[in-house]
Amino acid sequence: MEKAIRPTGVVGTAAKKGSFITKLTWLMAGGMFVDGFVLGYIGMVMPAITKDLGLSLTWQGLIGAAALFGTLIGAPLGGWFSDRIGRKTMFTFDLMLFLICSIAQFFVSDPYTLFLVRFLMGAAIGIEYAVGWPLLAEFAPARIRGKLLCYTEIAWYGGYLISYAMGFFLTTLWNTHWNIILGLSTIPTLIVFIMRLGTPESPRWLMSKGRVDEAKAIAEKYMGEEEQQDVLNQKHDLTKANAGFLDLFKSRNIKGTLFFTTMFVGSATPYFAIGFFVPTVLEKLGIKDGFAGGLFLNMLAVAGTIACAFLIEKVGRRKMSIIPFLMTTLALVVIAFVSSPTIIMISFLVFSFVNAITGTILAVYPGEVFTQDVSSLGTGFGTSMSRVTACIGTFLVPSIIAGYGVQVVIWATIVISLFATIIAFLFCPETKGKKLSEIFH
Repeated sequence: MEKAIRPTGVVGTAAKKGSFITKLTWLMAGGMFVDGFVLGYIGMVMPAITKDLGLSLTWQGLIGAAALFGTLIGAPLGGWFSDRIGRKTMFTFDLMLFLICSIAQFFVSDPYTLFLVRFLMGAAIGIEYAVGWPLLAEFAPARIRGKLLCYTEIAWYGGYLISYAMGFFLTTLWNTHWNIILGLSTIPTLIVFIMRLGTPESPRWLMSKGRVDEAKAIAEKYMGEEEQQDVLNQKHDLTKANAGFLDLFKSRNIKGTLFFTTMFVGSATPYFAIGFFVPTVLEKLGIKDGFAGGLFLNMLAVAGTIACAFLIEKVGRRKMSIIPFLMTTLALVVIAFVSSPTIIMISFLVFSFVNAITGTILAVYPGEVFTQDVSSLGTGFGTSMSRVTACIGTFLVPSIIAGYGVQVVIWATIVISLFATIIAFLFCPETKGKKLSEIFH
């Protein structure tokens, strides 16, 4: 081990360093929980919002997709700023924006303001994706990096499930006003925001900017010796001080950009197109209790994320990407062809479980397929593209179901999922157990 990476002052023990990576995982998971939380209940409160504000089908689609619209703007913009000014600043800023918008939801009283607030919350969600995953990947030990990143997605699906169930019970049993339900995201957001204050900068980002001494000091304080050495092994000739959007499509990043973007589109679009209106979709397909079916779907999704976290370091990234994508496609094909409510429900449960696995693997790959100079920007770009298609799907689903039937929605998701399956088979890399310096150098 090089002498340069040995502690030169008071350095935390191995236990304290382990405690830091645990805390950082919780901080990232907390942000993802909030992200899922603000999306889960919107379908439940939409009937009440529609009644109070007199929403047309167009406005229902706009408000339902507002957070997704915001994400497609916030993700690449937040990624660009994160790669330019650092992970630390943006990691705190996005929660501050989230907090302000959460409070504002208590007071909105017209569709224009509601759309704007939800749009800004979506922008904060986009920043969270672009900053949080690379930050955690850049600190995490290689042997458990995949597992830790999977934990953040468990939190997202958990937040979505809790929000979905809470929205139902608060609207049906206690007749709670929709402003109060929307504003409840203030509570978890405030907690996570306070806990994030004081988060250190990523030493790998500092190395990419040539700030070697700062990177060494942070690595020595928060990382094990093996990870410290890996930070020092980061080659400066593979990074640029001011990498831009076009760098995503140069030789060292082009495969990662195409692969990650397609995977994200293929996973997120069917989920949001169906998930935001799952009670309606299930009822149109013959499942009488749409809410109960949707609740089971979300529970299976949480189980899928847990399964992915358990298997990721055993099975590897490639198999955990290709097989679930293929199963997602097959489940949707069954739904398209059968008429039995029982088989449709079983197929939807399979879809929910394996689609959650594909969504979880997307938390792992950004820090492993993009170099540090464009890691946040690449994550933001892939997230943004997934939200473009998710926005289109979410916005159009009510009108498509009303005008053409739910089968058109199902077939559209089949095409998207099949394409993502093919791309995963052709380009999915195996990065299990590899240090970041080994992956890129």
